[in-house]
This record gives sequence, structure tokens and C-alpha cells, in this order.
Amino acid sequence: MPDIFDEVEEDLRAERARKLWMRFSTPIFAALLLVLAGVGGWQGWRWYENRQQTAAANAFMAAHRAAEAEGADLPAMTTRFEGLTAEAPEGYRILGLLRAAALKAETGDRDGALALYDRVANDGAADPIYRNLASLMWVLRSMDTAEPAVLTARLAPLVRPDAPFSASARELAALVQIKAGQRDEARRALEALAGDVTAPQAIRDRAGRVAQELAS
Repeated sequence: MPDIFDEVEEDLRAERARKLWMRFSTPIFAALLLVLAGVGGWQGWRWYENRQQTAAANAFMAAHRAAEAEGADLPAMTTRFEGLTAEAPEGYRILGLLRAAALKAETGDRDGALALYDRVANDGAADPIYRNLASLMWVLRSMDTAEPAVLTARLAPLVRPDAPFSASARELAALVQIKAGQRDEARRALEALAGDVTAPQAIRDRAGRVAQELAS
């Protein structure tokens, strides 16, 4: 009988962990998309102000507005962004790939999105901020399919204190631990993140809430 109760308790813990991931993955994903949009908007304005890049700026911003329009043909917009990357300046080339990856994911082409995220993450010419963002998005899009060991390895270089988006990477790493059934490790990691004054407040708040859920 004790063995049966142990199995039931284990199943309940696994189900609770799954529900925690489903509950908290959406705000994390939304936050990362906002980061991507913010970086894209800032980069677009910077290039736009540079007269030598006006053509590229106009093309990118026109595609961005078209993709955001109600009823936009997202597969066509994906092709449009990929087309912009062929001869675009470096900043726009990377942003075009990231935007195309996001649109592929939105239209259900997860494999295509992951391939583009991988392409950016492994591009030595790209700025580290874009490479790290691409890796984070790859992990987030792979949470339901990739093994925890694969996700953990992908996040390992991103959780360093000096890495761009380190707090987001630590948050995702804790969710991978939940996925792997390592509740105590995840709780300790989230408690540390919640108390880290260098992390964005929204991430600290989420980390604290999930840590409390795991402790109860």
C-alpha cells in the first residue's frame, strides 16, 4: 500500500508541475516578445535616423506595420521579412530573421521558427544581445518537446550574470527544472531570482509567485 500512495503522490506532483508551467509560461513568453518588439523598434529608429540606411529602414518598418495590421497574411509577411534579409545591413538582417521566426511560430511552423532562431543564435557576426534573445526564444518554443537536458545545456551560457537577458534565462532554467521534476532546485533558484535586485521587477515578482507555489 505505501508504494501505491507514493506513486499517486508522484503523479500529483508531476501534474502540478505541468500546470505551473502552463500557467506561467504565457507571461514569460509575452515578456520576451515585448523585449523583441522593443529592441526592434529602437534599432529601427536608430537606422532610420541614419540617412545612409533610409531605404533599409523604410522597407523594414513598412513590413513591420503590414505584419501588425489586422487581417495580415502572416505567411506572406514571413516571406517578406526573409526577403529583406538578403541585402539588408547587419542590424536589419538579424531583426528580419527574428521577425520571420516569430511569424513562423505564430503560424504553426515551429520547426521553421526554430531553424531561424538557431541561425541567429549561431551567427558570429550578430550582436550578442540578438544571439542571446534567439537562444531564449528557441528554448521557450521547445519547452514542450525538447528534453530538459537539451534545454539546460542551451541555457547554460545565458544564465551568467554578465549575459544579456540573464534574469530571463534564469527564470526559464527554473521552469526547465520544474519540467524535469526538480522542484526543490527550482524553488531555490526562483527564490534567489526573486531576491536579486538587479533583475527586472516583473521577473522578480513572477519568480516569487512560482517559488511560493512550489513551497506550498
